[in-house]
Amino acid sequence: MVKDGKVTVEEGLEELKELPFLDLGFAMPDTHRAIRQGFPEVVMGEGKRPKDIAKIVISLSAGKNNILVTRVDSNMATAVMEEIPDIEYHDRARCLVLKRQKIKEVGRGSIMVITAGTSDIPVAEEAALVCELMGNKTTKLYDAGVAGLHRLMHKSSDIKSANVLIVVAGMEGALPSVVGGIVERPVVAVPTSIGYGAGFGGLSALLGMLNSCAAGVCVVNIDNGFGGGYVASLINR
Repeated sequence: MVKDGKVTVEEGLEELKELPFLDLGFAMPDTHRAIRQGFPEVVMGEGKRPKDIAKIVISLSAGKNNILVTRVDSNMATAVMEEIPDIEYHDRARCLVLKRQKIKEVGRGSIMVITAGTSDIPVAEEAALVCELMGNKTTKLYDAGVAGLHRLMHKSSDIKSANVLIVVAGMEGALPSVVGGIVERPVVAVPTSIGYGAGFGGLSALLGMLNSCAAGVCVVNIDNGFGGGYVASLINR
């Protein structure tokens, strides 16, 4: 752009100063992640002060990227929205989204997000939101766990038409194996921390999914809806 005369040498030098990251003193936002990976850096809100989240989001959005902040409770969201009025809070997904450009659909097919129970919905909503922001047509099927498989099979044609399945479950974590056994598509299993004492905060579900007898099931970390949505989006490209 400098060569074409559209940008002066001085302006070009200013832009180079911001590559490939910014130094905010307390954080170093990665401004080149969208160039390297096709999606900008995602901010994890948990453990951060609202004013610090706002500074990070503003610095990342300078490049006109859509910015996602995960793990944000309602009090934190309110404080951030005071700093950035046009940021949106998705309460069920516990995420903030700052939209700077229209989302382009880049997925080859649709991604379906399935939960075993309604208690798994917050993690599933995080996964679904990530899929949508990454340009995928996304559908949902909630409360279709193994305690009542007729609910799952009632939607079998929709399940089989999806290009990638994200299956979110707590308790014993059996649902991804069931889904993996009826489709010829990749299944991204997301264990949740939902369950009683012997669930060990999602560890039982995680181990159950890792030991799945169904081929084509991959597993992300406990409650990691973001990771599940991101992996599914990459598969769907």
